[in-house]
Amino acid sequence: MLSQVLTGTGGVGKTQLAADYARTAWDSGSVDVLVWISASSRSAITNGYAQAGVEVLGADPTDTEKATREFLAWLEPKTGTKPCRWLVVLDDLADPADLRGLWPPASPRGRTLVTTRRRDAALTGAGRRLVHVGLFMPWEAAAYLTEVLAAHDHTEPAEQINALAADLGHLPLALAQAAAYLVDAELACADYRELFADRMRKLADLLPESSSLPDDQAVTVAATWSLSIERADQLRPAGLARPMIQLAAMLDPNGIPATVLTSQPALAHVTEHRTSNGTDSTHQAAPVSAEDAVRALRALHRLSLIDHSPPTPHQAVRVHQLIQRATRDALTPDQHDRVALTAADALSAAWPDVERDTGLARTLRANVTALTHTAEDALYLRSAPHRVLFRAGRSLGQAGQVTDAIAHFDRLTEATRHRLGPDHTHALGARNMLARWRGEAGDAAGAVAAFEELLADQERSLGPDHIDTLMTRRALAGWRGEAGDAAGAAAAFEELLADPAWLLGPDSPDTLAVRDELARWRGEAGDAAGAAAALEELLPDQERVMGPDHPDTLNTEFNLAWWRGAAGDTAALEELLADRARALGPDHLHTLIAHVGLAHWRGDAQDATGPAAALKELLAPDPARLSGPDLPDNLNARNKLARLRSDAAAWKKQLVDQVRVLGPGHPRALVARHELAELRGKAGDAAGAVAAFQELLADRTRVLGPDHPDTLLTRYEIAGWRATAGDAAGAVAAFQELLAAEVRVLGPDHPDTLMTRYEIAGWRGEAGDGAGALAAFRELLIDQMRVLGPDHPKTLSTRRALTEWQMQQALMDQPIDEQDR
Repeated sequence: MLSQVLTGTGGVGKTQLAADYARTAWDSGSVDVLVWISASSRSAITNGYAQAGVEVLGADPTDTEKATREFLAWLEPKTGTKPCRWLVVLDDLADPADLRGLWPPASPRGRTLVTTRRRDAALTGAGRRLVHVGLFMPWEAAAYLTEVLAAHDHTEPAEQINALAADLGHLPLALAQAAAYLVDAELACADYRELFADRMRKLADLLPESSSLPDDQAVTVAATWSLSIERADQLRPAGLARPMIQLAAMLDPNGIPATVLTSQPALAHVTEHRTSNGTDSTHQAAPVSAEDAVRALRALHRLSLIDHSPPTPHQAVRVHQLIQRATRDALTPDQHDRVALTAADALSAAWPDVERDTGLARTLRANVTALTHTAEDALYLRSAPHRVLFRAGRSLGQAGQVTDAIAHFDRLTEATRHRLGPDHTHALGARNMLARWRGEAGDAAGAVAAFEELLADQERSLGPDHIDTLMTRRALAGWRGEAGDAAGAAAAFEELLADPAWLLGPDSPDTLAVRDELARWRGEAGDAAGAAAALEELLPDQERVMGPDHPDTLNTEFNLAWWRGAAGDTAALEELLADRARALGPDHLHTLIAHVGLAHWRGDAQDATGPAAALKELLAPDPARLSGPDLPDNLNARNKLARLRSDAAAWKKQLVDQVRVLGPGHPRALVARHELAELRGKAGDAAGAVAAFQELLADRTRVLGPDHPDTLLTRYEIAGWRATAGDAAGAVAAFQELLAAEVRVLGPDHPDTLMTRYEIAGWRGEAGDGAGALAAFRELLIDQMRVLGPDHPKTLSTRRALTEWQMQQALMDQPIDEQDR
């Protein structure tokens, strides 16, 4: 593998060399896949790999870590596959440590090229070659100037060319700016040298006598920049180039979206700060339009101050870091802060409410990172952290990068606490987001603890009736449910709705959402009838406020039918399925979801033909025909389809990948391990299923606690598969131990508790205790009729089981009690 690291100071042309190499390799057809990544941070590197994984492999764009690993694995050489020649360019590597574990693999058909200012030992070894890139040699500088000027029919005496190259220190970046100026202004080298010398003297005079000049390269670029920006400001539309490059100087040098620099805040800034030294005075008072802004960018591009590439709108503008530094150094402290705030406003204005374009979202986040690095203090000047800081954190979480979201809000929490005080509303708001993403990362118990601490501080500093306090109570209630306390969650939501402080109104989306949560956790706590009753009241309000086709309304329709099914009434699901199939078509997402619910409850009622027919209809459609196969809701539908194909290799691989990527202890990985253990049992390996569930039980007990519903479910599975493996007596003992825990945690009337009693009764009979089975089924039937009703599917199942054991006892000539006839 050819792996080279180009190292050198800023402005020597490392990126240009890499770009020329990559362009030549692509144009010559010597590479099949070319990936260019701006490697300014570890997250930028992983984002670049992830994007490559999406485009090359069709990886999941919402899971950056997984897409990154898939792409790096794809680069590994493999036998028996079609060879692929690839080139990965990692431009402007800021810290070699950012590439730890992320270097492209060694491959006879792969090449890696890195540009960096660093010279660390970590950049060498493993077949990597360090190449030092310095200033142009005098003859190289002269040849460059001569070639560029000749291309525009501009000739100069050799001695003037050599003298200008020496004046500019043979720095490629300064040479490029000077050449662009000479061509655009049709100026002679001698005249430019006079301008440059005068500008260098003025820069020296601006510095205090006690201070020393910055490095020569920065001063040289500052001088050429100041000459070029004056020239750019004279081009039409006059006076816009300087305020436009000021904004660009605050943002990511590796790419700024066009929509940021043409947003309303950007246009207002350029209009207000239009310089008056331009020749175009006719439009000085007119507001700057988006078209004017683009023309200003073209003027900057023309003078080699930026690289403007309209065909790549997400990274339309690139600016060299030395030019950014020169631009910022020309600002007063007050100007610097105001421009930074405008840049933040422009990012916020360009950020879409719904992030459908993952590439744009990544670029916007990179620009927030650059802005924070350049002008973090300015982002707190409005007595609050700028909203773009919160938006960037939410974007990380919504993109699936929950670990990065936690780190982001952890930093934001500390920054707001330090700058604004611990009781400032935005400091508390940052803690709210930190707690939320902690829960989204799988630590529901940690989220509950964090929200409890936050609630206490909000009640003290803001008061119990403040809207932020109420919203924290809402979040805390939800995470209590996720942590396993369904009954506590339901009670908390009920208290919140009854609180006189909840004055958002009955038609507020937040009020409707809380009512939906209340219904959900009532059902999860075992009160299916209560959940259905709450949703019956909610549905007409949602239809009136949001409309019958709103996603929340459709979701409530399904949940209502679902909980009615849990309460024993599958007719609601049958009616819902017929309505959706007629209105939306058989392959629509919401129709498929109704299929899933109906198949589930028909199967639970032991309807042998119902589940088969429903599953056959469910599995027939191709999920790719859904409206947008990669939308999150449709991916969920496809996930349901895959899960029902429980013997499919693809579903098993998906589960294995979840465990590998998330780690075996992550809550979602625990769910995947549960599915894998169940698949193992269904494949005929009951003993293997027991072993897998026992390993899972240890981790669920450690991560979730012994009383979490998922932990109890794992114990249920262990007992059930022990019975299937032939150990009926052991299963009965395990179910009895579980029953004691369920009575204590869930209560004696919870559906899970009643189901465990059903299993105990059945396996007691299988273990040879027919009389004990009869007695247990009789007691269970009485309680089920009281709790579930006489027509509930589970009640009917117990009646059938009781009849079967009565018949078996009769065949053994054992008397049957008159009450059971």
